[in-house]
Amino acid sequence: MDHMNKMIVRFLAVVLGLFVAAELVSGVSIEGLYAAIIVAVFLGLMNILVRPVLVVLTLPITIVTLGIFIFVINALIFLFIGTIVKGFEVEGFVPALLGSLIVSTISWFIQKIA
Repeated sequence: MDHMNKMIVRFLAVVLGLFVAAELVSGVSIEGLYAAIIVAVFLGLMNILVRPVLVVLTLPITIVTLGIFIFVINALIFLFIGTIVKGFEVEGFVPALLGSLIVSTISWFIQKIA
């Protein structure tokens, strides 16, 4: 599979993960495909631009927690996107943590089988 197809599969996996997270996690809601696409774009941008900086800045606490703090960073990014994208709501840290775990897991699984 070439690079462009992998990116499309990854993007669609995130969109699917968002819908699954909205179904499974009380406190995460998404209003349709358009909102899911916008959230997936923002998640991609945040993971490319902001997440690496946060990981470096929080490296000491990440090392002390044996990497568990990365889940906190992912949840905070998920929660932040819930505040800026209309049609996507995340009602607190725990729903953000669970939602980000579901999106990450589904995305990872689909990338492995594709």
